[in-house]
Amino acid sequence: MCGIAGFVWPGQGALPPEAERLAWLGAATGALSHRGPDGEGLALEGPCALGHRRLSIIDLAAGSQPMEDADCRAVVTFNGEIYNYRELKARYAARGFRFRTHSDTEAILAAWLLDGPDGLDALEGMFAFALWDKASRTLFAARDRFGKKPFYYTIQNGVFAFASELTAFEKLPFLRLETPVAALMRFAAYEYLPTPETIYKDVFKLRPGHSLLWRDGQLTTAPYWDMPLPGPQPKASEEDLCAELRLLLAQSVKRRLMADVPLGVFLSGGIDSSTVAALTAGMVSRIKTFSIGFSEASYDESRYARLVARRFATDHHERILSADACGALLPEIVARFDEPMADPSIVPTYLLSQVTRENVTVALGGDGPDELFYGYEYYPAFNLAAAYDKLPAFARRRVIEPLARLLPHSAGYVNPRFVADTFLAGATAPQWLRVQTWLSAFTAEAQANLWQRPVPQLLSPQGLFAPTRELFEGFPADDPLARVGYVFARQYMLDYILVKVDRCSMMHSLEARAPFLDRDLAEFVCRLPARYKLRGARRKYLLKKAVADLLPKEILGRGKRGFLIPVASWLRGQLRPQVDALLGEKHLREQGIFDPKEVGRLVAEHTSGVADHRKKLWTLLVLQLWLARHKPSLIP
Repeated sequence: MCGIAGFVWPGQGALPPEAERLAWLGAATGALSHRGPDGEGLALEGPCALGHRRLSIIDLAAGSQPMEDADCRAVVTFNGEIYNYRELKARYAARGFRFRTHSDTEAILAAWLLDGPDGLDALEGMFAFALWDKASRTLFAARDRFGKKPFYYTIQNGVFAFASELTAFEKLPFLRLETPVAALMRFAAYEYLPTPETIYKDVFKLRPGHSLLWRDGQLTTAPYWDMPLPGPQPKASEEDLCAELRLLLAQSVKRRLMADVPLGVFLSGGIDSSTVAALTAGMVSRIKTFSIGFSEASYDESRYARLVARRFATDHHERILSADACGALLPEIVARFDEPMADPSIVPTYLLSQVTRENVTVALGGDGPDELFYGYEYYPAFNLAAAYDKLPAFARRRVIEPLARLLPHSAGYVNPRFVADTFLAGATAPQWLRVQTWLSAFTAEAQANLWQRPVPQLLSPQGLFAPTRELFEGFPADDPLARVGYVFARQYMLDYILVKVDRCSMMHSLEARAPFLDRDLAEFVCRLPARYKLRGARRKYLLKKAVADLLPKEILGRGKRGFLIPVASWLRGQLRPQVDALLGEKHLREQGIFDPKEVGRLVAEHTSGVADHRKKLWTLLVLQLWLARHKPSLIP
């Protein structure tokens, strides 16, 4: 796990002096030092500059980067892990490739030099890399199948630049980073910037499962993998499918135990992380597990994590958080993100990574099943909304909606009124827009009065949520629920869940691995019809059945709980000073972005308890904290 950065100077004209290019490259990789505190590498190859910050995991002695092949034909800078590198070394050595190290990095060089872009199909793991082919003067880059590792790029004045985080671009003086209002509006809608967009104009994220080729000033991107479509009803019995699923799970966990440093498991006490912990405990003696708890009872799940830890006799480490402690950390954590992301669980995830890194260097986690096995409540809600939409209009408007308005507000984990209002808002939306309406902080309608100078094209759902519609309608599955799952994996998980885990873990130089996002396992699950994932209201159907004999019944019977914090009460309490400072009328008028009257209304209604605007105010507060730290150039 590392940080990478670099650039390719245009072919025409003279190159800047070597010392100057090395200084730029060193500054860019220096901004990524938290991703790789164990070493730095800089390389200049003609017009190409490649930088690397290393977190040593495999081949601690000889795995430094940028790395050349034995014949000096290509050089690569790489972030991630190739879990099948031993098999690849045997395969490519038999074809004549000369290996010099025991590092997985050389497998990438071999794949490119022997198979070109087609070599990506052989790589199993999480990765983002950039490789310079000296003979063809080509830069080739790729991102793993689910986008676990980040890869940003831009082209400005003929210079191609790339990095693991946008903070590296802030150190390159030949780049201009400008934030348009359109990016702010998209963030307010999604609570993140959906790939390939970023918070900056003309700066992009490489899509997952895609490669990139830069040659002679021309950029080409291409997919090399995508999630497969659901197949027909399997001929195998459910018992046989469960057995195959357990086998694939065990195989995936075993692959991710590859390391020359200590490792452990994130343990929340939910089905996903508990499954990973249980399988790991069967392969490793006295595995270390880590969890976070909350002093607020309605948010605390630590007792379930302790239950699993006792069941599998793990070396368990736990930290209980108070609201005051989390609230005090929020500004610093948000500001350290390279682009804004309004998932409230960044605070506990950051602290979980901190306590984990005090003990190990690698941690396995439970990300992925909510998207692949339809674990979110939004999946059955999607089907329920289809039934609701068929009800007579008078029943919806005269009976159900008035009853929903009678529900009480709550600052706890579940707010009945907030849940009902959110469901009704999306229930009659088009299929492609339904779930995103439920997820959004600010819909197109809600943004009309939010900005002083909004972008007109983004004041319609079709314009604001175009990235979601593109994914939903571009996935050729017959079952709309499969399209919902595709959007969740390719948008929500990619840019929200995985970004949160990557940034929070890497802030502490901790490598996080996701066994459920193994290629073989994911392809098996994706090909299953929806009934094996959602059976009525029962989510993760086949997964729960497959691990029924493995986990305590208390874990199997639990409902889905998010890794959340008491946002609603914080905004009225310990975060109130920051709300007043950053969302107050004086600051907003000086800033000239938001409409002070509309923001003031949201703050007043929330703090008085008249309405629950936690999502809206949290999203605005996160954005303001990020703007205060990064100070981008704002443009219309």
